[in-house]
Amino acid sequence: MTHLSTGDLFRKHLGEGTPLGQLAKKYMDEGNLVPDEVVIGMVDEKIKSTSDSQGFIFDGFPRTVAQAEALDALLNEKGTPIKGMIALEVPEEVLKERIKERGKTSGRSDDQDDAKVANRIKVYLDETLPVAGYYKKQGKLSSINGVGEIDEIFAAIVKTIDSYE
Repeated sequence: MTHLSTGDLFRKHLGEGTPLGQLAKKYMDEGNLVPDEVVIGMVDEKIKSTSDSQGFIFDGFPRTVAQAEALDALLNEKGTPIKGMIALEVPEEVLKERIKERGKTSGRSDDQDDAKVANRIKVYLDETLPVAGYYKKQGKLSSINGVGEIDEIFAAIVKTIDSYE
């Protein structure tokens, strides 16, 4: 399976200075989500370039119900529908701590500013959390405790992915 991280796609486009990368940077710097058409374009490009894959593990995507619907349409068109979604359950205060800790090494301005971190949490609650409900209605949601030892969380993720096959 191919790991498809929208963060990696963004970094690739940002690093290469592509028009999609420049547009994504503007939104990311403000702590907002990148518009759906930009993200879907990057994802579709990646899927097309890895046509020999046995499947994909989407990391950080979809982040809105509209993206989930667009992803479902894209994958159904290719005959490879989503088998499941894994949601890591983490309390808000822990998320804030993790984001700020990452900010020490990431270089991302939205990881280092309290107001931008608060905005990212709000955007998550308003726009991303509903994606879990979207996949729950389809019977495709699996929730995993995202607090604890990394090895334990990873093992739970692997077990869940294995159950999709």
